[in-house]
Amino acid sequence: MTKDITAAKKILAKTTLPLLYALPLADDGSPDNAKTYVRIPLYRHQSCHLRFILKTGSIAANNDPVLNIYQGSLLSHAVQFDAQHHYCDIELNMPGAYAYHVSFQQQQQQQQQEEEEGCQQKTSKKTTSGQSGYFVVEPRLYNHLPLDAVMIQSIIPKWMGPLSQWQPHIDLIKRSGYNMIHFAPMQQRGSSDSPYSIHDQLLFADDLFSNGSSNTTTPVQPPSPEERVQLVRSVLTDIQTKQGIMCLSDVVWNHTSHDSPFLNDHPDAGYNLENSPHLVPAYELDTALLELSQDMEKHGLPRSIRTVQDVDAVITHIKESIFPRLKLWEYKTVDPSQYTDEAIKGIDPIPPYERPQDLSDIADKPIDVLADLFAKHAIIQEGGQQQQKQQQQQRPSIRGSKALDLSRAVSFVQAAAASGSAALAEIVADAEDASDRVTISVFRKLLSQYNLVQYQEYDNDVAIALENIRSRIMYTRLDENGPRLGDVSASAPLVESYFTRLDNATALANNGWIWNADPMQDFAGPESSAYLRRQVICWGDCVKLRYGQSPEDNPWLWNHMRTYTEQVASLFDGVRIDNCHSTPLHVAEYLLNAARRVRPDLYVLAELFTGSPDMDLHFVSRLGIHALLREAMQAWDPHELSRMVHRHGGKPVGSMDQDLNWQVITRYRNNKTMEQEEKVLMIPIEHASPPRALFMDCTHDNQTPYQKRTAKDTLPNAAIVAFSDCATGSVKGYDEIYPRLLDVVSEKRLYSPYLDHPVGIVNVKAQLQKLHLSMSLEGFTQVHVHHEGDYILVHRQHPETHEGYLLIAHTAFPKSDGGIKPIRLHMTKLSYVFGASLTVDDSVEHDTKYLMGFPATVTDLPAPNCIQQDDGYVTIDLPHDVFVPGSIYIFKTSIGDHLEEIKKLVTNVPDSVIEPLELLDCNVILYRCEGEELDATGGSGVYDIPNWGKLPYAGLEGFMSILRPIIRDNDLGHPFCDNLRQGPWAMDYVQDRLKAYPHCKNLVDWFASRFSTVREKLPDFLVPKYFAMAVHAIYQRVRDHALSKMSSLVYNSVDPFMHQLGLCTVQMYGAVPSTSLYPRTTTACLAAGLPHFSHGYMRTWGRDVFLSLRGLLLVTDQFEAAKQHILSFAATLRHGVLPNLLDAGRSPRYNARDAVWFFMQSVQDYYYMAPDGPSILEERVLRRFPQDYTYVPVDQGYTWECSMAELVQEIMQQHAQGIHFREHNAGPQIDSQMKDQGFNIDITVDWSTGVLVGGNIWNCGTWMDKMGESEKAGNKGYPGTPRDGAPVEITGLLKSALRWILQLNRNQFNWDCVKVDNKTITYNEWNELLQKSFERAYYIPSDPSQDKDHDVDPNIIHRRGIYKDVYKATEPYTEYQFRPNLCVAMVVAPELFDRTHAAECLNLMNKLLLGPLGMRTLDPGDMRYRPYYNNGEDSDDFDTSKGRNYHQGPEWVWLTGYYLRAAYKMGTLTPPEIARILRAHRDHVSSSVWAGLPELTNKDGETCWDSCFTQAWSASGLLDLMYDMQQ
Repeated sequence: MTKDITAAKKILAKTTLPLLYALPLADDGSPDNAKTYVRIPLYRHQSCHLRFILKTGSIAANNDPVLNIYQGSLLSHAVQFDAQHHYCDIELNMPGAYAYHVSFQQQQQQQQQEEEEGCQQKTSKKTTSGQSGYFVVEPRLYNHLPLDAVMIQSIIPKWMGPLSQWQPHIDLIKRSGYNMIHFAPMQQRGSSDSPYSIHDQLLFADDLFSNGSSNTTTPVQPPSPEERVQLVRSVLTDIQTKQGIMCLSDVVWNHTSHDSPFLNDHPDAGYNLENSPHLVPAYELDTALLELSQDMEKHGLPRSIRTVQDVDAVITHIKESIFPRLKLWEYKTVDPSQYTDEAIKGIDPIPPYERPQDLSDIADKPIDVLADLFAKHAIIQEGGQQQQKQQQQQRPSIRGSKALDLSRAVSFVQAAAASGSAALAEIVADAEDASDRVTISVFRKLLSQYNLVQYQEYDNDVAIALENIRSRIMYTRLDENGPRLGDVSASAPLVESYFTRLDNATALANNGWIWNADPMQDFAGPESSAYLRRQVICWGDCVKLRYGQSPEDNPWLWNHMRTYTEQVASLFDGVRIDNCHSTPLHVAEYLLNAARRVRPDLYVLAELFTGSPDMDLHFVSRLGIHALLREAMQAWDPHELSRMVHRHGGKPVGSMDQDLNWQVITRYRNNKTMEQEEKVLMIPIEHASPPRALFMDCTHDNQTPYQKRTAKDTLPNAAIVAFSDCATGSVKGYDEIYPRLLDVVSEKRLYSPYLDHPVGIVNVKAQLQKLHLSMSLEGFTQVHVHHEGDYILVHRQHPETHEGYLLIAHTAFPKSDGGIKPIRLHMTKLSYVFGASLTVDDSVEHDTKYLMGFPATVTDLPAPNCIQQDDGYVTIDLPHDVFVPGSIYIFKTSIGDHLEEIKKLVTNVPDSVIEPLELLDCNVILYRCEGEELDATGGSGVYDIPNWGKLPYAGLEGFMSILRPIIRDNDLGHPFCDNLRQGPWAMDYVQDRLKAYPHCKNLVDWFASRFSTVREKLPDFLVPKYFAMAVHAIYQRVRDHALSKMSSLVYNSVDPFMHQLGLCTVQMYGAVPSTSLYPRTTTACLAAGLPHFSHGYMRTWGRDVFLSLRGLLLVTDQFEAAKQHILSFAATLRHGVLPNLLDAGRSPRYNARDAVWFFMQSVQDYYYMAPDGPSILEERVLRRFPQDYTYVPVDQGYTWECSMAELVQEIMQQHAQGIHFREHNAGPQIDSQMKDQGFNIDITVDWSTGVLVGGNIWNCGTWMDKMGESEKAGNKGYPGTPRDGAPVEITGLLKSALRWILQLNRNQFNWDCVKVDNKTITYNEWNELLQKSFERAYYIPSDPSQDKDHDVDPNIIHRRGIYKDVYKATEPYTEYQFRPNLCVAMVVAPELFDRTHAAECLNLMNKLLLGPLGMRTLDPGDMRYRPYYNNGEDSDDFDTSKGRNYHQGPEWVWLTGYYLRAAYKMGTLTPPEIARILRAHRDHVSSSVWAGLPELTNKDGETCWDSCFTQAWSASGLLDLMYDMQQ
């Protein structure tokens, strides 16, 4: 378990830098990733801030967020977040427990019209809040003691004698090395003499102040309460100032002694029969059991219970005589005889509008549900607060006091009878429509059913009560571990009394505890039957206190207990909350706040055993508890004990988070002016803080080692606890080896002040305490625990120097678990500190005047033989004849003084290593998926981790993908860490794969020198850490270097998301031997996506390149790469179209109608965005094919050239006159799935509208290009989405091209027309024709009355207010499918769209098509919607088999960029709204091991495993968006 902030406290206490803890919040400002609770230390010499961070795009960040911090119920801070950076810094200077939540203004949309089309909305705002989180600012203890350095001894003051006799005991505590004393309550005890049964909370006990002399006969006036306080204060002050020991006291909040005087004056302080009438049945049963205890012979029962048969006889009598006589069911049921037919008839009819309104949808409800509703509506005096108030006006012990409000009962009955309930149908029918008979019959039925349930509950209560009574008698009378109480009598009744009976006849419920109880439920409250069921393990000397919900409910009690708490806080450095799990949370919160007002640095412990880690955390976070008691004596074997140490013992050895995630940053005290800057150490809060432990070798509630294990386990158990990285403790008597657990009630002996030293393990305990203190102060926060057989090894180390201490403990549990293999340590120097073995004479227990331990001897052990071996290991040879159970060895360990030097070596990267690197080198160093690496190396792929799998990338991003969670979670048990410890394979791989790249020579040398140092000079357990540090150092430098070669928009951004998107350029742009932009030279080229499109002819696609070129290459300033992609594809132009698959120009395939238009858009983008943009039109293009477009082999190509301007004109001319050809080499040799007709390529202009019409139903020439492949399903050769006709995005791209051509200077482009059938059509005419025709051709009006103005078929329309996906399709239905492709047209040619129509359509798109990451490729309301893509499916489903539904619902990410760009242009989304949509993309790209955005997802963002995990156009689309928004 991680302890981020604990480590910060110990390691950083020496630094002078201010500390800044960074806490990220969730979308609505709630704690992120269950970080509901964090604890933060304070230092006297350092300022400390807590930074609350809202994610960019979160709903809270965009809506005027305010951080609200509460201490208790009081608002202490209300601070606005920085509007630009979305964080809020709070200075921490006051210890305490704080709650926080973020409030913000959330928009509320109110529908004015329910239809999806054209709905109107009104927007208002209301303040809303996220869930609360909690943080605890920890106290600054005396002498600057870290909380984990606390070493407590619990002591019972009544066994110490009067204050005047305490000094010998305090001296022994000091000698033993403790720095805090936990005193059991010192207040006046009740008649039981238990310190936890307090007679008077405001009076210290009489026996603290006796004069200590037995010779005087002169009466001594006891000191007054005020004098007692001053005397106690004086003693406690001396203990701290003279001995350096802090003092802590229990506070007992949930009960008081049964003889506390205030109970007579304030009986409402407890649960009495007046304020808690629900306890009356339990009281009657309790009284009956007490009476039985006095009359056992009268009923023929044995007073001396010696056998199980005796117990069974008692239980039979209780069951057959007592319970029937008590008739306790009468308290649960309603007496039906009170309600005569005449009385029911006499109720005036209830008007329908006055009948209950909560009876909707009851026609099918069973009778028991109806009866329950009837009871809730009509029964009064049933335990709730309102009903209790009514009961308090009469004696609650009157049986049958549960009654009906007859008027409400009849109104309910009439409503139920009229509801048509099937459960009442027969009754209603039998009444023959007579309203009175119906009402009476239904009334009787519902009341009878209600009572039936109550009788069943009563029977269950009785069964449970009998079982609990039996169990308690068995334990107290027969169990060998029980008290064996002897004969039954009035003073030793059958079972403990649950009630204290005061002189004034008031009965008050006693306190106790319940197995597996819900700590949030008051087991004495009206919702509990625990007292009737005899479930409470009762403390007969303690009355349970009844606080109510607030001080207003019981003012005297709240004030009294607050005064008591404040007095304790004024005297003691800390408090221990006794029985915290049974203390009402709101009460403890109130009283602790009062205590902290008295002593802000109050140290708070708690006895909290809820049985649930989550519930423990709930108490800890609400109350600000600094440590929970955890008991080593609860371990039943060595393995369990080692598990406890591991849980409570710091971070794993070799943890990395401190070195890799903590960083020095600049913090501005004024973010608006960027002034008053300071350097701070920022510590990210990666996890919720676990509750601290006070790990005790034994508590005053535990049996001793002699009772639980063996007496000689006292020493190893104490040593193991002392080596834990947390506060530790013990109980007085453990070190002296007391034989048994002492009874705080009955034990009358005193601690012995006359001890001849050495006593027990006192001296060796002092050595262990000194070590614990030293390790805590010096920051030995990393711990390794190993268990083997009877042995436990605990190795604590410093996280920077890795100096440490090693404990080897030979435990002494009764049953041996076996031996241990030789202990071997790698590259570690050992120096012996000490060893000891405990021998105990436990043959005789001495019953003396004083409390004494067993006679014992601690033998010093000489150092064992440590053998230095040639392989770098040292072996500790344990002498088993000496190192017997009950023994310990302690060594100091070191790995030398060279760690700081090695750390500098692996983290210092000279500029000379990075400066030679080009962007393509960065691609090799950081990325390269399996296919790319295999292609480049001819054999070696990505690194394969044994027992884990392959990394996503061969480069450093692949290693960082696995290292990030290891670093964050300190997961040193990860298979990769095992792999690093076991051998140099990963280090060799990292450096060796780069040797083939000349620019990387310096980097290879850097890795070689660092890794050789790591291998040769570090122990294997540190290799993962220093490997990670080296890889992280280079990764960051290369990453930053790559970003520095990009545009200022990317490089200078403070937004990590922009950097991540920019680095996708480096991901996708690389060189592989198998493909290129040109056939005769190897050049870098864009991959469409990884890992599926990484190499060979499948790497570079025309459509994908030009959809990605603007974002990945132009926005990032990679202009030369952009130009080369444009020119290389331009060279392959044939028949006026470009290939979709380039294949380096070798065998390009021309089956894409849209690629050439995305190309035209890219040329236009280059023209406007590149520094030499206009010159692109002058570039010469060496053409792959002859001028007549004959398909020739590559070695016969590239024989002529043209200018880019000429090529643009050629594209326009070819399309204008019509394109008709058949693919070269058509047939299964180039496409085994396509039908023959699909190889025919036809594109024409519809000169009535100006749109380009092309394709046929047998091919798929747009980006939605999935061909059916399944013979089983019969879809082979059937395109999933032919989109023949005029796809809307091609129309938009054509319009964009025409607009651009018209804007060009004639010196740059000297054509103004195309020729068609001997007719000249100017570009202006074509442009205006498209402009005029678009809305009529594509828009589907919201209002059917406008259909006549548009080219639509009303019989096909199933969604209005949208734009067609295609125009003039062969299958008319496909035109009307709602798809996101229109966003492309809206972005590149917004002038085509009526802005009102566009906005309406975009709003629908937001509602229907926008997914978490991508856009649904088809309207979910469409009959062809199939949102799950599985290319491996070969079923008989025509629509989905072999992934034919690739574009029929799955959510494609690249379209999100175009949608957001369109919405931004059209004003339907604001920047904050866009940021909110992008929050999922931010989360994905930062968490994905591929460090990119996927090609597509399945429904609602579900991962599609057949998708590319990072896709070029997905990242490009968002870079385009960022660029647009910046402009």
